[in-house]
Amino acid sequence: MTTKPNEPARTSSVFVALVGRPNVGKSSLTNRLVGEKVAIVTQKPQTTRNRIMGIVTKGPVQFVLMDTPGIHKPRNKLDARMTQTASASLADVDVTLMLFEPAGDFTESELKMVEALKKAGPAVGIINKVDLLSDFAALEARRRQVEEFGVFDKVLTLSAMDGTGCDALFDVLAPYGSPGPHYFDDDAYTDLPEKELVAELVREKALLFLREEVPHGIAVTVDSFKERPDKDLIDITVAITCEKKSHKGMVIGKGGQMLKKIATAARLDCEELLGTKVNLQCWVKVREGWRDNERQLDNLGFAKP
Repeated sequence: MTTKPNEPARTSSVFVALVGRPNVGKSSLTNRLVGEKVAIVTQKPQTTRNRIMGIVTKGPVQFVLMDTPGIHKPRNKLDARMTQTASASLADVDVTLMLFEPAGDFTESELKMVEALKKAGPAVGIINKVDLLSDFAALEARRRQVEEFGVFDKVLTLSAMDGTGCDALFDVLAPYGSPGPHYFDDDAYTDLPEKELVAELVREKALLFLREEVPHGIAVTVDSFKERPDKDLIDITVAITCEKKSHKGMVIGKGGQMLKKIATAARLDCEELLGTKVNLQCWVKVREGWRDNERQLDNLGFAKP
């Protein structure tokens, strides 16, 4: 698209879905492209549960990035909602980025997503984590594997971890945009309310600190979020919901040490996010089997796709 010397550039928006298997780097890539932490990142699979939106405005073009839950075989009703959210995102965007590991076999869920892309809009294949590879021949072999699916306009290689190849993505994505006004303010970087960002930061710390059997059985909600009128301080009360009574003790820890560790680490991130001091209070509740209870999922904020 060209403009005359004194003619303002026409604005456009590009809606992009990021899909792929758990832990392939969707959230890391979203954060890298946005330049802000909008999606939590841990080494545990299925960290992302809802669709997270990151916004990047570069001149006349606004990029709206939708980080989706990892595609995997559902084991409960929460997993089913997560998988449906990823699949439903394909219909809402101008282009899909499907991320792949640099090596290894493709999963059944990945192959199903590739099939779904054949009926969806345009897609670009992304081989992430190239910083982990030292063998150029192996990387080229992986690229050919992804190209042979026959559904991707291009196949790119990059590292969301160190930034290799990430900036070039904007030039690749821009042509998929639709002319028109920007949907968000040019200085916006996410559509998530501050309360949801706080809840995600608390859940991130729980994922980082707790044992393997606990993290995916917890949900985090913000019960209150109040700014004090007389000082630069926000009082936040957060509920950490467990699936089993035995997990409540693990989250609290001996003498309350684990809960204090989670809250302290989360508070520091919240203060950086909100630009002010935060008084963060965390409480632990039990809702037996909430991941397989449709009403509980609704109450905890897990929207149906």
